[in-house]
Amino acid sequence: MPVHNADIAAVFEEIADLLEIEAANPFRIRAYRNAARVTGEWGRDLREMVEKGEDLTRLPGIGHDLALKIQEIVRTGHCAFLDRLHGELPPAITELLHIPGLGPKRVRALYQELHVQTPDDLLRAAREGRIRTLPGFAEKTEQHILQAVEAHTTKKKRFRLAVAEQYADALAGYLRRLPGVERVEVAGSFRRRKETVGDIDLLAIAEDGPAVMQRFAGYDEVAEVLSAGDTRGSALLRCGLQADLRVVPRESFGAALHYFTGSKAHNIAVRRLAQNKGLKINEYGVYRGKTQIAGDTEESVYAAVGLPYISPELREERGEIEAARAGRLPRLVELADLRGDLHCHTSASDGHNTLGEMAEAARALGLEYLAITDHAARSGAGHSLTPTELLRQMDEIDRLNGELDGLVLLKGAEVEILEDGRLDLPDEALDRLDVVVGAVHSHFNLSRAKQTARVLRTLDHPALILLAHPSARLLGEREAADLDMAAVIRRAKERGCFLELDAQPARLDLDDLHCQMAKAEGVLVSIDSDAHSVRDFANRTYGVGQARRGWLEKGDVLNTRSLAELLPLIKKRTH
Repeated sequence: MPVHNADIAAVFEEIADLLEIEAANPFRIRAYRNAARVTGEWGRDLREMVEKGEDLTRLPGIGHDLALKIQEIVRTGHCAFLDRLHGELPPAITELLHIPGLGPKRVRALYQELHVQTPDDLLRAAREGRIRTLPGFAEKTEQHILQAVEAHTTKKKRFRLAVAEQYADALAGYLRRLPGVERVEVAGSFRRRKETVGDIDLLAIAEDGPAVMQRFAGYDEVAEVLSAGDTRGSALLRCGLQADLRVVPRESFGAALHYFTGSKAHNIAVRRLAQNKGLKINEYGVYRGKTQIAGDTEESVYAAVGLPYISPELREERGEIEAARAGRLPRLVELADLRGDLHCHTSASDGHNTLGEMAEAARALGLEYLAITDHAARSGAGHSLTPTELLRQMDEIDRLNGELDGLVLLKGAEVEILEDGRLDLPDEALDRLDVVVGAVHSHFNLSRAKQTARVLRTLDHPALILLAHPSARLLGEREAADLDMAAVIRRAKERGCFLELDAQPARLDLDDLHCQMAKAEGVLVSIDSDAHSVRDFANRTYGVGQARRGWLEKGDVLNTRSLAELLPLIKKRTH
């Protein structure tokens, strides 16, 4: 069966989870966490690399043992080491780690002391008041766990867009190669570029619908066929994603693509316009009486109700219909509009490529400028640079700028926002930087008032240029910090700061609604890769998709500007 990079990453992530529950060596756990991140984000198909016999130890952080495990997963679909760990612990225990507020230490305590092995066990223990009896678990903690596990057990699993893309692209490619298939498109929330995807909706034009449906049911990655007909079918993929396929006539393809792209609210609004004109719209076309008058293209569907084409990212019934009728649809930002990147990391902190390698990769992409923003802190703890190390990096940037042609490196740092809102670097270091990026990486559970006051104080610092991944969320792992984003956006406007849309698929932060809020207030947003390797610059496409969902145009984005236009905007404010 085909194995995707996301499948390999999932194996390594689960190994790390189980090792943490067993209280294994932290360095070993970190190696598997790193391997999960590297394999999940790797820009090439690892299965193809294995088949070609390429040296996997050239991947960052992948040694001989991990390389062998990648080969094993690709060739067998299994990992013997993971199977062994499963034999040592209850099979469902890793699901407990997906419940907010439960880390490996707490899961271990719940398992050892209360014999909690599944979410259902956890729910019973919380309802019976047994969790509060454990050391480190108060009554308030128990209530939080109860609420979290109830939400977890009722919520449908969703996949990050970048993960879903691996499976959707592979399935669409398989279908396109079938005999007699003229066209295949992926619709649904995937096409609207939502940050997470619940299922995959595919549409096809084909000569022989039943034959295509039969081949769909026989796709290597199908775990279970949920329904099967001559022109429509549903299947559950091995990864857990549901895939729905419909074969439609050529003359209905545009109407079907519009209908199955959604959103539901957008479609209802368009149908209401049709009804006002005496028309009927469904997935087969636009009809006046029994006569089809449009539907072969999406453009024809919109034209039939008096609207211009509306980009899929905008179809959420948030004013796009009114804007289209008034001729005020935004000209959405595109990847090609980005002139630079203001957030990336090198191997000097927690990145995987050197300063020179990151610069060469950015130049090859045609970028005009790149801000080097390694983590930096007073103590240099973890993967952070000390102020002295940061000064040495600045000298190295000066040297490279004397050699590079076509790219300018900007001196920057990603600086921790402390609990009280101070930046964790002395002012003398901050003042020497071109780009100071402030970021929250701790104390996520402060009250709304304290978290907001913390960020507002940071924005008041005259050296701060950019607030990175403002809500500090991690999709599927950590909820957004409780933050008054309207107040943050207003303060950014007052202080001349900018907000980041971090394009890492796990973040996509700002979200789309906050992008719209920033646009309305006139606060520029920087779409940055937060690259930790040369391949991570590809993240920018997800950031652009999120920006488009937030109605952002080229002029709303900070780093669509040339270097000459950018420099006056990021000039330091006076103390």
